[in-house]
Amino acid sequence: MPKMKIDGVEIEVPAGITVLQACELAGVEIPRFCYHERLSIAGNCRMCLVEQEKAPKPIASCAMPVMENMVIHTNTPMVQKARNGVMEFLLINHPLDCPICDQGGECDLQDQAMAYGFDRSRYHENKRAVPDKELGPLVKTSMNRCIHCTRCIRFATEVAGVEELGATGRGESMEVTTYVEHALSTELSGNLVDLCPVGALTSKPYAFEARSWELSKTESIDVMDGLGANIRVDTRGAQVMRVLPRLNDDVNEEWISDKTRHALDGLRHQRLDRPYVRRAGKLVEATWDQAFGAIEAKLKGLDGAKIAAISGDQCDAEAMVALKDLMTALGSPNIDCRQDGAKLDGGPRGSYIFNPGVRGIDSADAVLLIGTNPRWESPVLNARLRKRYLAGHCAMASVGPAVDFTYPVERLGAGPATLRDLVDGKLGFFEKLKAAKHPLIIIGMGALAREDGAAVLALARDLAEKLDAVRADWSGFAILHTTAARVGGLDLGLVPAEGGRDVAGILAGCEKREIEVVYLLAADEIDTKRLGKAFVIYQGHHGDAGAHRADVILPGAAYTEKPGTYVNTEGRVQLGQRAAYPPGDAREDWAVLRALSERLGKTLPYDSLNEVRARLVTVNRNFAAIDQQAAGSWGMFGKAGTVSDAPFVSPIANFYMTCPISRASKTMAECMASRAQLMAAE
Repeated sequence: MPKMKIDGVEIEVPAGITVLQACELAGVEIPRFCYHERLSIAGNCRMCLVEQEKAPKPIASCAMPVMENMVIHTNTPMVQKARNGVMEFLLINHPLDCPICDQGGECDLQDQAMAYGFDRSRYHENKRAVPDKELGPLVKTSMNRCIHCTRCIRFATEVAGVEELGATGRGESMEVTTYVEHALSTELSGNLVDLCPVGALTSKPYAFEARSWELSKTESIDVMDGLGANIRVDTRGAQVMRVLPRLNDDVNEEWISDKTRHALDGLRHQRLDRPYVRRAGKLVEATWDQAFGAIEAKLKGLDGAKIAAISGDQCDAEAMVALKDLMTALGSPNIDCRQDGAKLDGGPRGSYIFNPGVRGIDSADAVLLIGTNPRWESPVLNARLRKRYLAGHCAMASVGPAVDFTYPVERLGAGPATLRDLVDGKLGFFEKLKAAKHPLIIIGMGALAREDGAAVLALARDLAEKLDAVRADWSGFAILHTTAARVGGLDLGLVPAEGGRDVAGILAGCEKREIEVVYLLAADEIDTKRLGKAFVIYQGHHGDAGAHRADVILPGAAYTEKPGTYVNTEGRVQLGQRAAYPPGDAREDWAVLRALSERLGKTLPYDSLNEVRARLVTVNRNFAAIDQQAAGSWGMFGKAGTVSDAPFVSPIANFYMTCPISRASKTMAECMASRAQLMAAE
């Protein structure tokens, strides 16, 4: 490790890092605009100039590698003059927009102009004017403010994998543009706003809505997909104003998907804010007592075998354990958390989690995707796969839909027959997987949520065992879930008990009138037409499919309105926090179930959130390990049998609308229209 001096202090630093990174390790702050630790080095802005002994002029610290016995000064008169000069040049053409700029209060240019700028300008010429660009419904452009740092270009090319942004012209004529004007075709475009150090790229839905200092900030967890991205929810009063990413290198680094960021306006529309009871064929407003009374009257004396419950895709673990306990108290074995019918039975934990963890992708040297399109099912995880591809020496192949993953993937086939050939060693990619030290097999819901899903799962297990992909030092068997509640539900045992019915069995039972009461806990992704004449209790936060079919509606809280425990696709237990309160009479889901149980004479044994969480740990010890990830236990799972010839199909046909919140979002509807227009133009 090289030794060097920074401002007179000797420090030993890792070989290969830059002077800027070495200064950060030494605790010295270096101003920068173009440099970003997750992007390639551009060296455009020159704001990071420092003085190196024996060098004829200041050096750009972001682009200079450290060397043995290097001596760096970061606060000499030469450095101060250089930074003042750079800042003066940057402000030559920058408009005086600060009072109306959405970046105000969070602007790197403002902050660094205060520290390194002058209080006047020596330039009196007219500022240049640059036309704004159309980047779609999410990113608003004010290109007069652009300082040509090229962060947006590098992000689009390197992280998002869409080479649609670039620079034209030179010098004062340079412009950042899409070449051919159209909306960006990436599910990660909102991250451009976070990266932009000035106000050139801002959030279009959030434009002129609020100032940063007006907002209350709450750290929480995203539930729009199975990744469990770490987010910050900013609120003003009772309203969620924006969602931003939080840094977590193990999960989402510092990126979030556009749906995570912008579906929040769906929280304001089509909300359930009071109980309803169906009378004479119409839903009418009711009190909690009347709603509970209607449920009590229907359940009184009813055999538990005629009662069923289905939990939804965004439920917190507290609500699911309360639902499971209530169904057990009522004597019902009919409960399921797998709305899509995925053939995961809650066996060994290693059979239903992303065992290597998201960070394990960085270690993989051969990746096989089975029945999944991670670009839509988990865009941030897909960016991690692209990052692994860019690092090199990683073979990638797919059995499933032919889509643009944003990185080259060898398509082996479309369905289970190809997987069978791979298990039998008939395909050349088998040898690549066999030769890999860390093979990674990723199975999506497109392979498991079908009639032969159990047989496909058994084939995938056989392949992992043949490749020795699951061993003490590596577990390369990974299930990619598309929903935030699925792993938590399987951990808690929300699958049919002995003699119980799964979702398909419940719906079939409703059609045959063998199931008389169905409790839908925010479950909207089922075919509600198949519920027949059953008495439907819907507990949720939006007036979506389940509420339209309900006989009794109990208003619950959305994920931003309650503290909740969620388990992501890799089995990591994470805690979400309340950022706002639910509207009207809506309450936290576990509290509603607790109150209902008392009315039914089956009082659940907990009265507070801490007691519910203690119950979670009692049911499954994994809930005691907050924010920890480890490979699950291995064993027999799946069911050998005949597989269909039908090709694997991704369960997500429309990325922008996958849940009640996103379906209620006007912004997501605009994104759909923009994407349709883009596809039509192609």
